[in-house]
Amino acid sequence: MTAATATLGRVLALGGPLLPVVSFLGRLPTAMCQFGSLLLVAETSGSLTTAGLVGGALAAGQTAGGPLLGRLADRHGQRTVVLAACWFDALAVTALVLAALARTGTLPLALIALLAGAGVPQIGPLARTRLVALARRARADDRLVHTALSFEGTLDEVSFVLGPALVGLSATVAHPAVALALAALLLAVCGSAFALHPTAVAAGPTGGSGAGPSPNPPVPAAAPEDPCDRRRVTGRARLPRAVHAMRASMALQGALFGACQSGITALTADLHRPAQAGLVYAAMGVMSAAAGLALALVPARIGLPTRWRAAAVALIVLSVPLLFVRSLGALYLAVVVLGAAFAPHLITLFGLTERLVPAGRLAESMAFLTSAVVGGQALSLAASGRLAEAYGPSAAFAVAVGAAVLILGLALTTRRTDPSPAPLRPAAATP
Repeated sequence: MTAATATLGRVLALGGPLLPVVSFLGRLPTAMCQFGSLLLVAETSGSLTTAGLVGGALAAGQTAGGPLLGRLADRHGQRTVVLAACWFDALAVTALVLAALARTGTLPLALIALLAGAGVPQIGPLARTRLVALARRARADDRLVHTALSFEGTLDEVSFVLGPALVGLSATVAHPAVALALAALLLAVCGSAFALHPTAVAAGPTGGSGAGPSPNPPVPAAAPEDPCDRRRVTGRARLPRAVHAMRASMALQGALFGACQSGITALTADLHRPAQAGLVYAAMGVMSAAAGLALALVPARIGLPTRWRAAAVALIVLSVPLLFVRSLGALYLAVVVLGAAFAPHLITLFGLTERLVPAGRLAESMAFLTSAVVGGQALSLAASGRLAEAYGPSAAFAVAVGAAVLILGLALTTRRTDPSPAPLRPAAATP
């Protein structure tokens, strides 16, 4: 057994084998609802403009509601907050389906979509927070924490590949409403299972919510090893400035996603192969997921700030070829290679945030990063889509390259992220 496999096994052992299953199925609706709502409203209303407005409202709700839900989880624990959110969201998604099928007007549809977006239970960010809390309670070393974040990043990437694929399949063999109905069911069942899982108490406001025994008993907090390691500070402490730069970098990553999606859609349409757009984007996601899992193999001596800068350089170098792509084969090759830089950037920012933010604001900060991606992607889709329509696919891909350049600028100019790599903490003996 290799060291990486052993470390991954320790990650899975933190919460047990059921936790990643229910957390994956619980976050799958997030990837299904955006695309599913677009297809459903476009089919029932016959208007792409209406579908775009509803999809935008959904994204806006998620962008605004994610950090708020994370803050509530920090204050009151995950169990109650996630349970309420997943049932609220299941009802909101169901209402959206019924309203669309009833051919309700644009404004009511947009308001329902706004509520559905705001109620997204943020299972991905909260699963990260939960695994980090479990690892810290077990006195795990930083390598295990970084592997946990890589594993969670891979689950996210797989969900964002599988979710749209399920929606497309449902739309082909039945109706887009079927996919959204499945999303509502997953929210209610698997979201509840994630909320009620015994590990939910590990990420409470003080390490436990009082809802039962923690799988790992609390341990005395060690003194911070560097000026930026502030995990153990609780309450509404101020965030370091570097955290805001990371949120901006994550929003730019979302902008890169949106620009790539617009460019891919425009180019496949120009090549008279529009059906290939989803497959091209899925191929990029598969490569990103593989790269995220492989990130656990990076030597510990390569610190997170160095990884951030390296990922930013890779985003620039690997996105530039998109400007010159003219055929479907070249497009597949370019986006698959580019996908190798996506997850490392995302996972590194989650890791840096985990090191910098106070423990009492970790769930909020993780949710903020995810919301930043959603918000950046929604804005970029609107802007780059118009550019692609007016000037061709290369204009949208130019937006992607510009976003990558700005990411590198943030990575190079942000200070006090991690002045020197902290030594690995000794891991506790396996119980």
